[in-house]
Amino acid sequence: MVLEINKKVPDFKSIALVDGEEKEISLSDFLGKKVAIYFYPKDMTPGCTTQACNLRDNFERLKEKDITVLGVSVDSIKSHKNFAEKKELPFILISDEDKKIVEMFGVWDKKSMYGRFFFGTLRKTFLIDEKGILRYVIEKPKVSGHAEEIMEEFENIK
Repeated sequence: MVLEINKKVPDFKSIALVDGEEKEISLSDFLGKKVAIYFYPKDMTPGCTTQACNLRDNFERLKEKDITVLGVSVDSIKSHKNFAEKKELPFILISDEDKKIVEMFGVWDKKSMYGRFFFGTLRKTFLIDEKGILRYVIEKPKVSGHAEEIMEEFENIK
């Protein structure tokens, strides 16, 4: 499946860490809100930590603009809980251990590191409007300035 700009994003259900508690959530739970779903490779790695901390440090500004942040990786809820507690992350982290969401969004792909090829999660962010319509994809988010990118791109959506 390929998601298309200006088309409705299919709903999904998954286990998430919400305010420190494990809960099942759906994308449809966020209808009526702007949503930034950011996909990242792994909890507690340098780039992913920098990105999450940038979103944490700008969380109030994002909230003022009515933007809900959902972080998604294939890590477990236990890993997310550790990550969120250590880094004081105030936003929802979705566990996608069965890889249904990363595959639906097309971010589970072949990667390479040090000449080795493997499958993993691509770092991408999807901006969804209040009606559940995909409005923009940030293909290569800046880990240290990601909140600003999200706010700027939502401003550009008319």
